[in-house]
Amino acid sequence: MSDGGLNLDDFGDLIERPSIRVRRKAEERRTRTGLPPKALGRLDDLGVWLAAAQGRVPVAPVQRPRAVLFAGDHGVAELGVSARPAGSAATLVRAVLDGASPAAVLARQAGVPLRVADLSLDCPREELPEEVTRHRVRRGSGRLDIEDALTAEEAVRAFGAGMAIADEEADAGTDLLVLGDISVGGTTAAGVLIAAMCGTDASVVTGRGGARIDDLAWMRKCAAIRDGLRRARPALGDQLQLAAAVGGADLTAMTGFLLQCAVRRTPVLLDGVVSAACALVGQRIAFRAPDWWLTGQASGEPGQAKALDRMASEPLLDHGITVGEGAGGLLALPLVRAAAALAAELPERPERKPSPAAPEATADESGRADAIAEAT
Repeated sequence: MSDGGLNLDDFGDLIERPSIRVRRKAEERRTRTGLPPKALGRLDDLGVWLAAAQGRVPVAPVQRPRAVLFAGDHGVAELGVSARPAGSAATLVRAVLDGASPAAVLARQAGVPLRVADLSLDCPREELPEEVTRHRVRRGSGRLDIEDALTAEEAVRAFGAGMAIADEEADAGTDLLVLGDISVGGTTAAGVLIAAMCGTDASVVTGRGGARIDDLAWMRKCAAIRDGLRRARPALGDQLQLAAAVGGADLTAMTGFLLQCAVRRTPVLLDGVVSAACALVGQRIAFRAPDWWLTGQASGEPGQAKALDRMASEPLLDHGITVGEGAGGLLALPLVRAAAALAAELPERPERKPSPAAPEATADESGRADAIAEAT
């Protein structure tokens, strides 16, 4: 699984699990706070997970989170598999940049900087800021049902772009990343990836998407995923080839991003079905990598549920949000921050020494006590 100097097998050696030793120390510290076991529910698990990821006890508060949204258009959208017009993802990106999208509102409310990376938007570069387009691989992706979404060289470039973005964030001191996507047709590509890796049929993973398509569009989407599956299955042994065949530049970059975040020991909050599909590909490349990722929320998309079940990842929230853009991860972020604060700030209670045993009663005292008891 190597191409153009990129060897995916290296990730298996580079990625280590969060420290088991530190996890144990965090659990021991938690027992010394005096709170009953499980009193904080999943917040306890989150605090221990963060401590292991950071390699320190007590855990440090989450102070420099950032949301990174990967953007792209998918040629399969020409088939009418989305409620949005094909090639219109740039409109969604502009709304994010203008602060008028759900993710922008949630990020602003949480005080989280938001970054957009264009990998394959179908619009002229000059329509968007250079900081958004500098990682673009191509304009739009190929129709996955009849042709490769990317060439082999483009897949390597997209994967490398995702790795580079992860490195930039780690070097900037980001301590938690929220991953999201802005795409038209992206959930169809995600459905193909998940069905291929889980060995299931198209109908099992086909959902309504972020724009909630009607029944006719759902049937078109199901047929597109079925046709994409025929092209994806022969590529299952090589994840770069799989990404080129059906993933598109944005999903390929997200996979590289996730794996490099694990290399750099930077925790990631996943969003919906698209990030779940990329995480599933990442798990296939490096089985320890998912230990660095959390799922923010259950979107209700069947493909996401299938992927999370395969990765044994339990969402933090269940709000059925399918809008994408990292909205689910942003909603879960306050929960992670609260877990970090509790793990960091709850004081340890000194252990109580057992009180000295009361002196044993003498025979005379015992006799008097018995006599009183009988008299009453």
